[in-house]
Amino acid sequence: MTGGTDDADLLARGDADSFAEFYGRHVRRLAGWLMRATGDAEAAADLTAETFAAALAGRKRYRPDRATPATWLYGIAAHKLNDWWRRGYAEDRARRRMRMERIELTEDDVRELEYLGGEVKAIDLLEELPTEQRSAVRARLVDGLPYGEIAVAQGVSEAAIRQRVSRGLAGLRRRMRGDA
Repeated sequence: MTGGTDDADLLARGDADSFAEFYGRHVRRLAGWLMRATGDAEAAADLTAETFAAALAGRKRYRPDRATPATWLYGIAAHKLNDWWRRGYAEDRARRRMRMERIELTEDDVRELEYLGGEVKAIDLLEELPTEQRSAVRARLVDGLPYGEIAVAQGVSEAAIRQRVSRGLAGLRRRMRGDA
């Protein structure tokens, strides 16, 4: 959540600017997830576009009592991905219905999607860490907070935060190597 508006509110508003903000919050992580799932930058880009086109067309059907907006979005993406696996290509009915142009990828686009595929893996692995380590690693490396500030916020010593970050990073390295 940024700017005080949560994702459910953005979807409920129904205007283009609100959906653009929702898109901006989720496009990089979704594209990275799809890149990891397909191993194909063009397919990941197509599936990302298909997912957001379907989400835009179906946002009025979103039910906050059934799923978070991110879960709903990834559910759409999973359906698009299953279609791609079954047929071997991304179906583009929703894109055509919305009169969206097919995205032509440059070499920079492909590199960015490959990078995002790796970035998403690290983010997913971060979620597997114990809560205290995950919180400390996220605060230090993602949010860029100093150890002292994290310690005050979490009500522990700076040494404890340093230890949590160190252990969390060691855990991430093991998981990335497949040792854990």
